[in-house]
Amino acid sequence: MKKSFLFLVAILALSFNSCREKTQEKTQDAIEAIGEDIEDNTKKAGEKIEEGADKVKKEIDEEIHQTDDINGEEDK
Repeated sequence: MKKSFLFLVAILALSFNSCREKTQEKTQDAIEAIGEDIEDNTKKAGEKIEEGADKVKKEIDEEIHQTDDINGEEDK
């Protein structure tokens, strides 16, 4: 009986170790996915900032040269 109990304990220990490795792999995969999401969103934010800067630059240029389009009509 003692051998059966030790065998059962050994099997449980191995199964816990296996589960722990799977959990670590899943955690690593999740961390990598989060990193990729952060990288993608940072890139998108940078693109939006550049678009906004280009729009501001265009508006400033229109004001300087008095070619600002007001309500769809250019100054004449």
